[in-house]
Amino acid sequence: MKTEDLAREVLSKLTDEGRTLATAESCTGGLLGKLLTDIPGASNAYKGGVISYVSEVKHRLLGVEQETLDICTAVSRETAHEMAKGAREAVKADVGVSTTGLAGPDGDGTGRPVGLVYIALDMEGFSYCRELHLTGDRSEIRAQAAHEALLMLLEFL
Repeated sequence: MKTEDLAREVLSKLTDEGRTLATAESCTGGLLGKLLTDIPGASNAYKGGVISYVSEVKHRLLGVEQETLDICTAVSRETAHEMAKGAREAVKADVGVSTTGLAGPDGDGTGRPVGLVYIALDMEGFSYCRELHLTGDRSEIRAQAAHEALLMLLEFL
């Protein structure tokens, strides 16, 4: 399914269920929010998001614990979980989704590969995270990560 169609389906499902969505984006840099807001009527379900490109913003605006960032790093399952929960709580949405990863062209100096991405989903009483190993250039990795986040949302709604 095309990414644009996934965004439309996610918003439709959320609206039908009377749920709202918040996003927390790092490696996708706002692409997920753009895809959602490209759809007319998105505000019926999409409340907003935070582009938390640096750890300071993940900590200050999304409530990611400094210890999580120090020990697990910004690109980790733990950080993705905390980002999704932080976005959901910050905008008082029913569902939060986050993306954090290494889009390239360079890594982060830890030896982890470019293309490593974590996507997390958070709802009251439920949290889930997927680890992805994507390929391509920076733009392709970001587009794939946004697509996978929408796909994961659709699967869990």
